[in-house]
Amino acid sequence: MNNVMHSAWIVAVASLVTIAIRFLPFILFPESREVPKFLTYLSNVLPAAIMGMLVVYCFRNTDVVAFPYAIPEILATAVVVGSYLWKKNFLISIAVGTVLYMILVQLVFI
Repeated sequence: MNNVMHSAWIVAVASLVTIAIRFLPFILFPESREVPKFLTYLSNVLPAAIMGMLVVYCFRNTDVVAFPYAIPEILATAVVVGSYLWKKNFLISIAVGTVLYMILVQLVFI
């Protein structure tokens, strides 16, 4: 099998799996059927838990005892939180924080 055919199969399988995952909740839980309580509970608690895990993951290799003493990470995090509280927009907050972090790491704390 050549590379083009292999890539086509990968795209086809990934597309089918994505479509199946998107339609599965509608098949399992039609409007006439009530969603189980544990799924409702998970839908309420998982977003905060996942965001907490992402924050821990992002800071896992941060060295606070060596230069630059986690200053870029702390500043970028403060800007993300502050811009979210100001504008209430996740995309803007993440974009601004990411740009600030890259500027600090690439140009300021070399």
